[in-house]
Amino acid sequence: MNDLMPPAVRPANPRFSPGPTTKHPGWSLDSLQDAAFGRSHRSKVGKAKLVEVIERSRGLLGLPDDYRLGILPASDTGAFEAALWSLLGPRGVDVLAWDAFGRQWGVDVTQQLGVTDSRVIRAEFGHLPDLSQVDFSRDVVFTWSGTTSGVAVPDGDWIPEDRRGLTICDATSAAFGMELPWDKLDAATYSWQKVMGGEAQHGMLALSPRAVERLESHVPSWPMPKIFRLASGGKLNEGVFRGENINTPSLLCVEDALQSLKWAQSIGGLSALIGRTRANFQAVARWVEKTAWVDFLCVDAAYRSPTACCLKFADPWAVGLSADGQRALASSMLAALAEKGAAYDMEAYREAPPGLRLWGGATVETADLEAVFPWLDWAYAQAKAEFSAEAGET
Repeated sequence: MNDLMPPAVRPANPRFSPGPTTKHPGWSLDSLQDAAFGRSHRSKVGKAKLVEVIERSRGLLGLPDDYRLGILPASDTGAFEAALWSLLGPRGVDVLAWDAFGRQWGVDVTQQLGVTDSRVIRAEFGHLPDLSQVDFSRDVVFTWSGTTSGVAVPDGDWIPEDRRGLTICDATSAAFGMELPWDKLDAATYSWQKVMGGEAQHGMLALSPRAVERLESHVPSWPMPKIFRLASGGKLNEGVFRGENINTPSLLCVEDALQSLKWAQSIGGLSALIGRTRANFQAVARWVEKTAWVDFLCVDAAYRSPTACCLKFADPWAVGLSADGQRALASSMLAALAEKGAAYDMEAYREAPPGLRLWGGATVETADLEAVFPWLDWAYAQAKAEFSAEAGET
């Protein structure tokens, strides 16, 4: 049944994936011509480009002068695992888990690393845990913005300045798109493939002086894979933070990251990136407010992530379907949108409640979001009509 009239105007860029995200406006393959193809990352030119990524990133993010920033393998996951494996052990650990990745960090801490003095403070998708439960005499592991739940901490006010433990933050859906209080974060990670629209497989790790002190005074009790070794012989591996990578990086991806950083600087830096992200979220919020069949997965408006806009079905008819039925409904919608070239890659995360997910980071144009909303309404109406016809509903 395809007799519902689709909208006349498609988004100029129908890419709304939450990662890898769409490229920044004006991006082209021609911008990568200066990549150090066929050169060693240890060559003068290769290392210079790695250092440039680090220094441009430091400047854009506004990192304190005494923080280290380095490039690590395996995207945000690799950088965050390196932080967990290298830093944890001397104190008890509190893990905050309200999305799929936070839950995975809880598994890593309690089962893979086997930290016996550990607590996982959970909340269901769409909710934030009770932050007052956190004990900052312990190390605290948390996600700033839940990519799979659309739930983010509102600020850093809940983190005390006089904490005794370290704060270890997965900031991959927040960096460059949200204000981050670096003085409250001892170790923070992100990847190039989120707000900056870069390529996958490379992660970034920022360390405070307190985190460096931990690395130089603590030897983990578990075996350390080579790609996680941030210290040796009681000294920080400074090379990681000077463009001397633990493993071989892709210099093509490095060039792409440089181009995105240069673009960000050309439009006004961090404030412009955050402004674009906020404008995108506000557009999504306006549409959700006036649209009866959809709602934010995050229940409390104060905790909604402006980058990962996770949505659930609100129409009583759809809510009455089973979880598998709702997933089938979403799949039908997304297939129709992709067939029309109107929107790609908006699936909810596989472990999250069924629904949709729109990325609102800075590389997305607000006009494209506003153009896709009528298409989402069309796709829902069409899918509902088809499901109802198959069920013999009138």
